[in-house]
Amino acid sequence: MSDVAIIVPCRLESTRFPRKLLHKIKGRPLLSWVAERIAGQAPEFPLYFAVDHELLRECVMKAGFKAIVTDPAHQSGTDRIAEANRIVRARQVINVQADEPLVTGGQIRALAGLLKDGVAMATLATPFQTAADFANPNQVKVVMRRDGRALYFSRSLAPYPRERGAAIDDAWVRANPCFRHLGLYAYQADLLEKFAKLPPGRLEQIEKLEQLRVLENGYEIACGVTGDPTIGVDTPEDAVKFEQWLGA
Repeated sequence: MSDVAIIVPCRLESTRFPRKLLHKIKGRPLLSWVAERIAGQAPEFPLYFAVDHELLRECVMKAGFKAIVTDPAHQSGTDRIAEANRIVRARQVINVQADEPLVTGGQIRALAGLLKDGVAMATLATPFQTAADFANPNQVKVVMRRDGRALYFSRSLAPYPRERGAAIDDAWVRANPCFRHLGLYAYQADLLEKFAKLPPGRLEQIEKLEQLRVLENGYEIACGVTGDPTIGVDTPEDAVKFEQWLGA
């Protein structure tokens, strides 16, 4: 049993970008890029991949990493991680998304540090820089309390600029508490088991954001703010951005 482990949930199919984890970027699957990035940035943590398909298991194993095959019927990455951790048996689990190829060691260690405050779950956010990104429903917003605890996550504009409506510009976004939620989490192991037994929440089902299940059931989520650059690959256009970054 380890104190802290990284478990990456991996689902073959994706609504916005079918089979994106196997999408080739410079001749290699996206998942391979992410695996090597995590291992290089945070080598001190044991690393596992919780997959739902044999093709993903083969991809991970071929790259030299450990894969745990999980139930393909899971509705969220957190459910998948909960199943995998019954094998890993870590006391605390860091969830790095399989489509975050620029995750940094600083971000991973920040998540581990947030759990030391005794919270059940932690995540990260970064300030929005443009109005276009802030308006994009694929870029999730998080609204936080003064102490950094999450109030809500949404795909809609949040906070909503009532006096301006949709007429906002980059300067307004940068001057206000407009934060993009990053797909990085850390959990106490007992919360993972409780999460797996909770039914999907109403808000979770509406927004399609699994972290809302945690808030809906009365748990707090600590949010850290990071300025590290990131590219979450949600669409084919995002994959192009990452490929361009590699070629920079």
